[in-house]
Amino acid sequence: MHWFYVEHGQINGQTITITGSDVNHIKNVLRMQKGEKLVICDGQGTDYYCSIADFSQNEVIANILEMNDTETELDSKIYLFQGLPKKDKMELIIQKAVELGVHEVIPVSMKRCVAKIEEKKKEQKKLERWQAIATSAAKQSGRGIIPKVQGVISYKDALQKAKELELTIVPYEQAVGMAESKKIVTSVYKKKSIGIFIGPEGGFDDAEIEKAKEAGFSTISLGKRILRTETAGLAILSILMFQIETENEIGE
Repeated sequence: MHWFYVEHGQINGQTITITGSDVNHIKNVLRMQKGEKLVICDGQGTDYYCSIADFSQNEVIANILEMNDTETELDSKIYLFQGLPKKDKMELIIQKAVELGVHEVIPVSMKRCVAKIEEKKKEQKKLERWQAIATSAAKQSGRGIIPKVQGVISYKDALQKAKELELTIVPYEQAVGMAESKKIVTSVYKKKSIGIFIGPEGGFDDAEIEKAKEAGFSTISLGKRILRTETAGLAILSILMFQIETENEIGE
C-alpha cells in the first residue's frame, strides 16, 4: 500500500483530508480510484488504514477503516549529533539515518569542521532542504514519524542537550577494547533516549573527547578501520537498530 502523511488537524472524525502535492500524486501519478486502500500517518506514531472516498480538485477524502500504533518505530529515541561535514555529505547522512530509525538529527559545529554555514539566510535554506530529505526518507521507509533536522548548534550546546539523554555513545578511532564497546552497545535495550556523537572529516579534537568523557559519555570502537564521517554514524545506527529490535523481539 502507498503511504501518505498529514497534519493532525486534517483528521476529522472518521475521515482524513489529503491536500497539497500528494493530491496530484494520488490522482495523476498513481491514478488511484475510489475505494482503493492507502495508509495515512499523522507523523506522531499512528497509522490510519483508509480507503479513498472522494476527490476534488485540491483534496482527496479518505475514510478511516482502522487505526493502529505504528510498528516501524524503535522503542528508543536515537539522536544523531553529526559533526558538520562538507559539500553534500549531510544530505546522504540524513537520508540514511532516517531510514535506519533515527529520531532527530542535530548538525554540530566542531573544531575540525571544514564546512561553515555563516549567513542566516543560507542556513535556513539549507535546513529546509535537509528537512525535505528527512521527510522523503520517512515516507519511503514507512516511518511513523517524520524525524526533525535541527539547526546547526555549537559543540558546547550539543553536550548540554545530550546530558538530558539516558545514554550517549561516541564512536572514536582511538577507543580501545571491542569487549567494552560490545558491553556498552548491548546496554541500549530499554533505554528510552540515546545520543550518538560523530566527528567531522577531521575527527574529534582531543579536548572535545575529554569534554565528552567529563559529561559521562561512553567512547566506543567501531573496529580497526577508520571510517569516514558519513559512514561512522550509519554504522553505529545499524548496530543499535539491530540490537534494539532483536532484544525487543526476544523480550516479547
